[in-house]
This record gives sequence, structure tokens and C-alpha cells, in this order.
Amino acid sequence: MPDTAPHTGQCLCGAVTFTVAAEPVGARQCWCRDCQRIASGSATANVLFPWDAVQYTGPITEYEKVADSGNRVARGFCAQCGSQMYSRIKEPAGPLIRVRAGTLDDPGAFPPQAIIWAASAPGWAVLDPAIPHFPKAPPASSAVK
Repeated sequence: MPDTAPHTGQCLCGAVTFTVAAEPVGARQCWCRDCQRIASGSATANVLFPWDAVQYTGPITEYEKVADSGNRVARGFCAQCGSQMYSRIKEPAGPLIRVRAGTLDDPGAFPPQAIIWAASAPGWAVLDPAIPHFPKAPPASSAVK
């Protein structure tokens, strides 16, 4: 992945902006049912950064839910336009934040390195055969975060 920190981004209306002062530790598509609902039927594209390297400004509302993984996940949305900005595991607490790739000013900078929850993808989904697929979440020992 390119070494060009800091990275920047914003929501659709521009009320929420962010800066990332680190390089990502991974990038992936997620086809879990929650992500499909968030993305209106598609996968979410996520770039994983250290939680403490991302600084958001603006009105963010968080929604928490227990995911299929069993983890309690918080998802951050712009309180004005509803753009989904990120997700993070709250229980058990994790060191990473999953920034939605489309919110980055350069959304093509970090292409997915893996597809997770591929077993939940609809039959019409196009899954890149050149990157690893995981039926659910990747194993903890995996290099794919």
C-alpha cells in the first residue's frame, strides 16, 4: 500500500471530515448481511486503520448492534446526511477502525485485499477471484485484518 499519510476524507454533505495519520493495515470488502443493508444491497469497502490514528470532526451519530460475528459493533454516520463513515468493534474492543473507502478523498488508493463473509453474498455478486475469499470473518491468525 502506498505510503502517503496523512489521508483525508468527508461525508456526502461535508459536515464530517477526517484525517488519518497512519497507513492502513488492510483493506477488504464485507458481504455480511449488516453491510449489505448499509450499502443498499452491495458489500461495504473498508480500509482498516489504527483507531487512534483517525481524527473525525463534525456531527457523528453511532449505532451499535451485535453482528453475526458475535461482536458488538459501532457504526458511525454523519448526523446531517446519513453517510456511513466507519465501523469499529466495541466488544471485545479492538485497535482498528474500518473507514468506508468511499469516504476517503482518494477512494481508489487502497483496493480490497480480501473478501469477507463471502458466503452471505447474493448469487449475482461479482467477487474478485484474484483476492482471497473467506466464508465468514478471516481467522485471527490471518494476515488479513
